[in-house]
Amino acid sequence: MTATTAKTPVDFWFDPLCPWAWMTSRWMLEVEKVRPVEVRWHVMSLAVLNENKLDEVPEEYREMLRTTAWWPVRVCVAAEQKFGSEVLGRLYTALGTRFHNQGLERDRETIVAALEEAGLPAELADAAYTDAYDAELRASHQEGIGLVGEDVGTPVIAVPGADGERVAFFGPVVTPAPKGEAAGRLWDGTLLVASTPGFYEIKRTRTAGPIFD
Repeated sequence: MTATTAKTPVDFWFDPLCPWAWMTSRWMLEVEKVRPVEVRWHVMSLAVLNENKLDEVPEEYREMLRTTAWWPVRVCVAAEQKFGSEVLGRLYTALGTRFHNQGLERDRETIVAALEEAGLPAELADAAYTDAYDAELRASHQEGIGLVGEDVGTPVIAVPGADGERVAFFGPVVTPAPKGEAAGRLWDGTLLVASTPGFYEIKRTRTAGPIFD
């Protein structure tokens, strides 16, 4: 009888609109193939994160944060509330593929198509235009952002630490998403630095945008 290796749970908070979170999520799916980890998806919100900072962002981005930024996250939370957290991964993939790889409009038609691909009822799209699930959305967002602080964005990743405390971090920001063993090595290194007490940041200027493939 062969012993099985328990998989490490990796909690991943995302906003479907963020292209960099999308890149990180595709990398994380590659990590699942080469390391004993299992991703658990959660929703966070750029609209919630920035709602008290709207006067600090460009007008075009400000308008998006007031309107369309709420729609996909509300739909994701509604789906989770009605059908369980296990539906979030496939719904995120369906939404992200349309928003980022295909460059489709972030509107009801695109959301409905994503819901249908994910095997979920189209009427969940109605949640985009109501605050009925905003309390649950804010709670999910706060769970993630509370682990890393308010001065970061999406994604947030958290894993169990050696001392029982969760190790959490923003990012990594990477393009294109590494595949195969390269994805595994980035994961190993990310955990190494994130688990180091007192470690806060590695950063350099981005010279390329997200490469969707």
